[in-house]
Amino acid sequence: MPHETLVHNHPSGDPKPSRDDIEMTREIKAAAGALGIGVHDHLVIGRKGHASFRSLGLLS
Repeated sequence: MPHETLVHNHPSGDPKPSRDDIEMTREIKAAAGALGIGVHDHLVIGRKGHASFRSLGLLS
């Protein structure tokens, strides 16, 4: 199965995933899964660093 990594930035500088980020990732993961594509990770980039959904346990 092919996989994709999602990436977006937070202009505020804080890379902590928002509730909207988490919900949208779940929706994208479901839609991608229906097409036979997995989601490997979702990275949020900010001035203060980055956050990985996989590392935070947000990809189940």
